[in-house]
Amino acid sequence: MDGRRGSVLVLTNLHDVTTDIVLRVLAARRVPVVRLDPGTDLLAGASLSATYGTGVQRGVLRTASRDLDLNRVRSVWVRRPSPYAGPSGLDEHDRRFAAEQSFWGTGGILASLPGAHYVNHPWNNRAAEYKPAQLAAAQRFGFLVPDTLVTHVAGEAREFVAHHYGGVVYKPVWNTSYRVAGRPHSIWVRAVREQEITDAVAVCPHLFQARVDKAFDVRVTAVGPWLSGVRIDSPDLDWRRRQGLMRCGPVGVPEAVANAVHAYLAHFRLVYGAFDFAVTHDGTWYFLECNPNGQWAWQPPDVTGGIAHALADQLEKGSTA
Repeated sequence: MDGRRGSVLVLTNLHDVTTDIVLRVLAARRVPVVRLDPGTDLLAGASLSATYGTGVQRGVLRTASRDLDLNRVRSVWVRRPSPYAGPSGLDEHDRRFAAEQSFWGTGGILASLPGAHYVNHPWNNRAAEYKPAQLAAAQRFGFLVPDTLVTHVAGEAREFVAHHYGGVVYKPVWNTSYRVAGRPHSIWVRAVREQEITDAVAVCPHLFQARVDKAFDVRVTAVGPWLSGVRIDSPDLDWRRRQGLMRCGPVGVPEAVANAVHAYLAHFRLVYGAFDFAVTHDGTWYFLECNPNGQWAWQPPDVTGGIAHALADQLEKGSTA
């Protein structure tokens, strides 16, 4: 049994190189770390058990290299674990049953470790991923928000576009995996015209948003009280589409925006958040969205290093409760 009090449990997939940046910082600080991809490792030799009773909660995670007492986990970093898919070799129904039991059973154990500090707690991540909830919270805490319509009524969508002379963009309310002719296909934010909107909108909710006449984009990365801003100049409406063409550099975050960021994080009980803004030519910042588990290692090296150390600080300190 690993008796060292205060191990950090990192939940992510094998190919998540972003995690390695933070793990190197923790290793330099001699903070013990256990890395686990529960959706795959627990089907390949690792095991997880937990016991509950009156006044009793204990459990153990066994991997190829160690046994970890779940009551001794200092922090949990929920990064990018693989989905629970169920064992191969089962028929469709049995595999789906196994996957759902893993999601609720394994996921429930790992989300309920006594005294652990979560970055972020998976349930808080999920609550903060709903775009309508993001927009409602953004308004509440003082961000400027572009006019936005979420609807499955084509007539309302066409009317919304017609009344916004500066243009309207469409974006999905969730980044669903999508394939065209069997190949992965990304759905980027794009401009939409009134005549393009058909009755097919009725299939599901669509998000239409007034286009901001922006000078540049900004990514604000917040880790607890720490935050940094990066200006993004791109020839594309959606800078994620061709990241090789974008240019990035540090930018100051206005005090009012910083205060709203911290209020937003507190509302959703998040430690980490990746905020996207469109900034107009007169310096007005418009909130677009917040990804509670957004990627960050694409930013300039000095910013990436700051984020890695801020995350390591959170994981090292553990819970203050």
